[in-house]
Amino acid sequence: MSDQIQIEVAYAKAERQEIVELKLPSGSTIQQAVEASGLLQRFPEIELAKAKVGIYGKLARLDTALRERDRVEIYRPLIADPKEVRKQRAAEGKVMKKGGGAEE
Repeated sequence: MSDQIQIEVAYAKAERQEIVELKLPSGSTIQQAVEASGLLQRFPEIELAKAKVGIYGKLARLDTALRERDRVEIYRPLIADPKEVRKQRAAEGKVMKKGGGAEE
């Protein structure tokens, strides 16, 4: 087994996506990978202590050990709560159905 692993670290904004390929020592953690990627310097809005991170779409902790070919993803905070947005859309739909007739 090699003492180095090949991984990717990804961060996406609405207008662009960055993927950094790295070779790190075997046993490296998500936090070490993110710090080594340089993304924290390029995107100062990332607060690693508060940011959610994952591997291939599954949430993981910063101290999770990485394996060969893992893709670390740094997630942006949600702008709106998806449940609230669905509730609002459903409420708007009900109003449209009730008031859908011709005005007098």
